Amino acid sequence: MQMSRIPRRIHVTHARSDDLKGGAMPAKTRTLWTFAITAVAVFMATLDNLVVTTALPVIRKDLHASIATLEWTINAYTLTFAVLLLTGAALGDRFGRRRMLVIGLAIFTAASAAAALAPSVGVLIAARAAQGVGGAIVTPLTLTILSAGVPANRRGAFIGAWSGIAGLAVAFGPLLGGAVVSGISWHWIFWLNVPIGIVLIPLARLRLQESYGPTKSLDLPGLALASGGLFALVWGLVREIDNGWTSPEIVIALAAGVVVLIAFVLWEIRAESPMLPMRFFENRVFALANAASLLMFFGMFGSIFLLSQFFQTVQGYSPFGSGLRILPWTVMPMFVAPIAGALSDRIGGHRLMGIGLTLQATGLASIAALSTATVPYWQLVVPFMVSGIGMAMFWAPVANVVLSSVRPEEEGQASGAQNAIRELGGVFGVAVLASVWSHYGSYASGPSYVDGMLPALWIGASVVLAGAVAAFAIGKRRRVSEAVVEETPLLEAA
Repeated sequence: MQMSRIPRRIHVTHARSDDLKGGAMPAKTRTLWTFAITAVAVFMATLDNLVVTTALPVIRKDLHASIATLEWTINAYTLTFAVLLLTGAALGDRFGRRRMLVIGLAIFTAASAAAALAPSVGVLIAARAAQGVGGAIVTPLTLTILSAGVPANRRGAFIGAWSGIAGLAVAFGPLLGGAVVSGISWHWIFWLNVPIGIVLIPLARLRLQESYGPTKSLDLPGLALASGGLFALVWGLVREIDNGWTSPEIVIALAAGVVVLIAFVLWEIRAESPMLPMRFFENRVFALANAASLLMFFGMFGSIFLLSQFFQTVQGYSPFGSGLRILPWTVMPMFVAPIAGALSDRIGGHRLMGIGLTLQATGLASIAALSTATVPYWQLVVPFMVSGIGMAMFWAPVANVVLSSVRPEEEGQASGAQNAIRELGGVFGVAVLASVWSHYGSYASGPSYVDGMLPALWIGASVVLAGAVAAFAIGKRRRVSEAVVEETPLLEAA
């Protein structure tokens, strides 16, 4: 006889009833507020990944910065953002996700004002690092708060729209930076964040519900090991461009990063309340979705880094003109991601991810096949659009696929891990593809630049295609139920 089973229920959020701001609001109104606040917050934080790139020549002249120090106006944000993402999610689980989101927004807003007022490049670098701290807190918590605050049957559509807005920030980063620098001054790249932050902070405090992770304990050794290991690893990857893979500094940094991350894994396996449960990676959906995310960001960011320079150094366009020409690629998430997010609940997010990465790899390979120093821009428009459509089809469902593989109260940990892995993929892609370029090409002439860019783009396309294989391998999986997480035997067969 078939044994009967009865579901065992759990609490899906940890919240105090006296601390639920806006609890009297209608559910639909609360959902719209949750989406609006989290979407604007992630747009602001994501925008600063690329918005400074087009302003670098002006900042260099205004602050009398060297090339080496100027590089750190980008890297300071990337480093702190990447290594503290897991920490931001863990702090939200411990002290309250809404509370930590407000704190993250305050840090980001204050750091933006400091960057705008920076009298020297050293102060600007410090302010950019502080922006990264705020962004690392804000980004994973916006996804966790949004996932918990929207109806379960529409979660895919809302997260798809959230992903599209984050993609829009990436799309308009270089373009907006070029426009602001040309029309006003580089200071306004940072001043624009200040009024947005001032409005978001009280809205988040009043309109979002507070929630907590599954445990009140804070895994301080795990935080220290994860942050230290990721910092050493990212440091080595970023500095490799200047020093080479065999430099003692790079070898020591990468080796130390690997050793510390191994220690982190061993600690998390034994910890009573781990920051990142290693059992997550036993789940095929979680493991493969994060592998696909890392490979996608490797190919995308590494390729955009080289192509934005191609239009400036080889074809002579201004920074704004370069950003404008990449727009057919980076703007596509605004149009495609919401549709893909809605479809992901029907046809399976893993299929959309696989198809999207296949399209992106095809677009990158086409750009590599067509590019010469004198290639007419119109020949690259369709490959850019194909790459952008593929990027949007991946971005829309990936967050929902990852969060669907864990219990609802564990979404903060899963979101932090997914964002950290993604950002590390981008850093690794820029470092490796730039290293390939430097081996085969140079800035001496347009043809010599293209000589280095083409093999790098082919490698980027191959890595993204490997990500497509990982995405298709996920297979269709049912979301971990918000109410039923374990079935217990009720009656054994006689």
